[in-house]
Amino acid sequence: MNSYPTPPQPSWRKPVGMLLILGIITVWAVIVGSCSPWIGQLPMIAQIPIYVVAGIVWILPLKPLLAWMETGRFRWRA
Repeated sequence: MNSYPTPPQPSWRKPVGMLLILGIITVWAVIVGSCSPWIGQLPMIAQIPIYVVAGIVWILPLKPLLAWMETGRFRWRA
C-alpha cells in the first residue's frame, strides 16, 4: 500500500498572480518609457534619481498581490 499523503491541489491564484505581476511590469515599463523623452532632456544628475525611483516604485503593489496569491486576502494575517 502507498502511505504517501496526496499533494495539495495547486491554487488558481498563483498563475493569475504571476500574470498580473507581468502585467504590472509591462504597464510600468511603458509608462516610464513613454516619459523618457522628457526625462532625457533633464541633466544626468536629475535623471539618475528619477530612474532609481521608477525602478523601485513598481515593487510597491507586489506585497498585497503576493499576499493574495498565498492566502486569498490582500493583507497578511496578523
